Amino acid sequence: VQLVESGGGSVQAGGSLTLSCAVSGVTHSRYCLGWFRQVPGKEREGVAAADSDGTTIYANSVKGRFTISRDNAKNTVFLQMRSLKPEDTGMYYCAASRFGLHIATMYTSLGAVPNPNYFRSWGQGTQVTVS
Repeated sequence: VQLVESGGGSVQAGGSLTLSCAVSGVTHSRYCLGWFRQVPGKEREGVAAADSDGTTIYANSVKGRFTISRDNAKNTVFLQMRSLKPEDTGMYYCAASRFGLHIATMYTSLGAVPNPNYFRSWGQGTQVTVS
């Protein structure tokens, strides 16, 4: 499985960006796609994920501002980010899991987020900087 992210960049606080991730090589009929972010010195954190059946989950910190969507015909997943804040800065990774969200969700103080331990295929990341 290969995943290639694009769409990162620098934006002022309050601005918007849309990340894209092209997915290829998936053989499972059902799989979920997730977005994660990481800043130096911190663990990678789940941001949002979407299952093949349309189920989505979001970290509390992005709920209402970010929207994840999938175009299954084009094997692409998007992350629309609005009202961006400096704390949204980080490297954003797209990942794929052969598990559904009923398994690949982790319930934390940050909300229901994708569990990185169930995502085995990762993209190279795209940087988002909010100032």
